[in-house]
Amino acid sequence: MFEGRMTTGGDLPWDYEELVRTRLPFAASLLDLGTGGGELLASLAPLPPRTVATEGHPPNAPIARRRLAPLGVEVVEAAGALPFPDGSFDLVVDRHESYDPYEIRRVLAPGGTFVTQQVAGRDLEEINAALGGPPHEGRDWDLTMATTALIDAGLDVTWSREAALTTTFHDVGALVLFLRVVSWQVPGFDANTYADRLRALHSDMKRDRPLHATAHRFALTAH
Repeated sequence: MFEGRMTTGGDLPWDYEELVRTRLPFAASLLDLGTGGGELLASLAPLPPRTVATEGHPPNAPIARRRLAPLGVEVVEAAGALPFPDGSFDLVVDRHESYDPYEIRRVLAPGGTFVTQQVAGRDLEEINAALGGPPHEGRDWDLTMATTALIDAGLDVTWSREAALTTTFHDVGALVLFLRVVSWQVPGFDANTYADRLRALHSDMKRDRPLHATAHRFALTAH
């Protein structure tokens, strides 16, 4: 769909799956926040004896249940406060899902670990600027803010890393398709509303001047 039309230079200097996988043998209980359709969690099997996943997007929940039930994983529809007792999990993992630091601290068992990879608030903001669209509301969300919030909640951040990768759009059709799939990038995006800016970008791209944007990611572990 995007092959050759939207490209990203380089790879993240960490492997989220490996960060999680290396900790699984030492955990008797695991919570996966925002599991989506459960694809990533299923790929990490074998999983701890008690593994629970949350999903806040209703259409995803039944998909995740079908995929994860054979692995003995319970899927809970939840967003915001976590419906689990204090100290429930040895390991809490989170890939690109929002979280409450105090809830993470509450549900972690003594000595437990939190592993997360996040999309920073300035992610691909050059797209918004090129279209004259609104900036991200959570533009200040970054590794520093996340670290401070977790420390304030009583956790010890023991490892962290951030990265910026260049994403390049080579044709305007790929950009429009991306914005329809990633609807939160430019909220309320409609090709007709942004027609003039899209035509200008199309003209630039035809002259071999693609649109470059920066993908911002960070990851950390906390105890």
